[in-house]
Amino acid sequence: MDNSSRYRSILLFGPPGAGKGTQGKILGSVPGFFHLSVGDVFRSIDIGSPTGQQIYKYTSNGQLVPDELTVEIWKKTVDAYVALSTYKPREDLLVLDGIPRNVAQTELVKDHLDILQVVSLSCESEEDMILRMRRRAIRENRADDANEDVIRSRFRIFHSVSKPVLECYSDEIISTVEADGSPAEVFQKILTAVVPIQNKHFQDQYKS
Repeated sequence: MDNSSRYRSILLFGPPGAGKGTQGKILGSVPGFFHLSVGDVFRSIDIGSPTGQQIYKYTSNGQLVPDELTVEIWKKTVDAYVALSTYKPREDLLVLDGIPRNVAQTELVKDHLDILQVVSLSCESEEDMILRMRRRAIRENRADDANEDVIRSRFRIFHSVSKPVLECYSDEIISTVEADGSPAEVFQKILTAVVPIQNKHFQDQYKS
């Protein structure tokens, strides 16, 4: 599949609690960006459905949903947004949050995604991120973040399974952003990284 038929994307990447979801939503509110969180997609699926039961079996134990199932659900969701014109690939950059989450997924999504920039959110203190997630669990009633053992399991999975994803992309397209500041401060740093990408996207679409 050539570049013109793949979704031009920006990948928000980082450990649990780094703020990918928060920053993705803020960026998605800016014209020309469309945010899609795999976590939100999973949580919106009817838990009583066969697919919902499959997902819950993994997420309730802090495990990752199998790659093929993840990509299948994600692709159906993206296609639905395109069909509804909620997401317009010609105008919008797709802001990815939660996919690809491991090296195998980077291969599975290659035919669907043209990743132009990777924004890697980092936080100096893992304990701060754990505390942030526990507070979020209370505020948002998120059972997957309420159990500290589950949270620590997610961090172990991130370091062993997810972190190597960065090695799949050129250093030239990776921007590291410190995620310890306020949401506005972190967002300002993200904009510094992605605005040039959006400008080029607009210029390319105008020429075509």
